[in-house]
Amino acid sequence: MKKVLIYSLLLLLGLIGSQFLPALAGDHYKTIFQFVLPLTMICLAYIMINVGREFEIDKSNLRQYGWDYVVGATAAAFPWIFCCLYFIFVLIPSDHWDAWPVWKESLLASRFAAPTSAGVLFSMLAAAGLAATWVFRKARILAIFDDLDTVLLMIPLKMAMVGFRWQLAVIVLIMVVQLIIAYRFLHAWKLPSSWKAILGYSCILVLIVEIIHHVSMKVDQNVPIHIEVLLPAFVIGCVMRHPDGHDPSAHHHPDPAEARANTWISGTFMVLVGLSMPAIADTMRGGGGPEGLGQTVTEGALLAVTPSMDWGTIAFHVLIVTLIANLGKMFPALCYRKEATWQERLAVAVGMWPRGEVGAGVLVISLSYGIGGPVVVIAMLSLALNLILTGAFIWWVKRLLASADRAKANGLVPASTA
Repeated sequence: MKKVLIYSLLLLLGLIGSQFLPALAGDHYKTIFQFVLPLTMICLAYIMINVGREFEIDKSNLRQYGWDYVVGATAAAFPWIFCCLYFIFVLIPSDHWDAWPVWKESLLASRFAAPTSAGVLFSMLAAAGLAATWVFRKARILAIFDDLDTVLLMIPLKMAMVGFRWQLAVIVLIMVVQLIIAYRFLHAWKLPSSWKAILGYSCILVLIVEIIHHVSMKVDQNVPIHIEVLLPAFVIGCVMRHPDGHDPSAHHHPDPAEARANTWISGTFMVLVGLSMPAIADTMRGGGGPEGLGQTVTEGALLAVTPSMDWGTIAFHVLIVTLIANLGKMFPALCYRKEATWQERLAVAVGMWPRGEVGAGVLVISLSYGIGGPVVVIAMLSLALNLILTGAFIWWVKRLLASADRAKANGLVPASTA
C-alpha cells in the first residue's frame, strides 16, 4: 500500500497545483494547459495499452460481455441521473424546474459523475498488488464499458447544445471501427512490446488525436472531433501478440526496467490528472474553460437561476453529491453472484468509484459551452474530493478481498467462487 499512498499524494499535489497554476502562470496559463492535456493523454495511453495487452475475450461466450456492458453502462448512468436530479430539484428554484435550458445544462454538467477513471483505477489496483485478482479482471471490463458509454452519451448531450452535426456521427463511426479491429485481430499482430515501444505508440497516438482535433476545430469550433485516447490505446494493446511462451491466463510480470517505467509513468499521470482539474474561478463564472473548446453556445441558464451560496453550503452539497454519485456506482455489487463472493462484488463496485481525467474533461466541455455557477463548482469539488479519497477506496477494496480470502480459507464459501 506504500505505492498507493504515494500515488494518492501525487494526485493531491496535482489537484492543489491546478488551483494555483492560473494565478502563477498568468497569461501563459492556457499555453501551459495545452501541454498538460497531451501529456496526460500520453500517460493514459501507455497505461491503457498495457491493460489491452492482458485483455482476453472468450469468443465462444460473447453473451457474458453483453451483460458486462449493461452493468458498466448502468454504473455510468445511475450517478449521472442521481446528480442531475439533485441539481435540478435541490439546487434550482422550483420556478425553473420546467425550463429546458436548465435541464440540458444540468444533464451535461452532471455527466462528470458518470465515468470511472480507468487510468487511475488500474494504476492504483496494480500498485496495491491486486492485478491478478478477479476484481481487477472484472473492473477492467466494466471500467472500459463505463467510459465507452460515457463518451457515447456525450454525443446526444452535445446535440442538445449545438444541434446535429456530422462530426458527432464521425466519432461514433470511429469508435465502432476500433471495436471491430480489437475483436477481429485480438493479439494477432506481432509488434515490439518493450516499455519504450509502448511509450512511442502512446506519443504517436496522441499526436494523431490532437491533429484530428485541431483540424476539426478549423471546421467548427463548437463541435470538434475529439477522440478519447482511452479506447484506441486499449485497442492497440488488444491487437499486440503475446510473447512466445506467454500464458494468456496468467498475469504479466514486467522486468525491472519495465516495472520502473510503469511506476514513473503512473506517478506522472497522477500529478497530471490533478493538474487537469478546472480552477474554481473558471467554474464559478462559466463562459469558457482553459481548453478553449469554442465559443459560448448556451443561454447560461444554470449560472442565471442558481442562487448564490456561501462556502459552508457548497461544502454540504459537495458531500451529498459525492455520496449519491458513488451510490450510483453500486449496481455491480448486486451482480455476478455465481462468479464471486459478496466481498469481491462489493470490491468491484467500490473500485469503480475513482473519477479523474474523463470527468474533468466533461467539466471543461461544460465550461466551454458557457455553463457555470455553483452547480459546476459543486461538481468540480465533488470530483476533487473523489480524487483525494482514491487511496482510501483502494484500501477498502484490499480489505474486502482479504476478508474474502479468509472466508474461503475457512470454508465459509466455495474456493471456486471467484
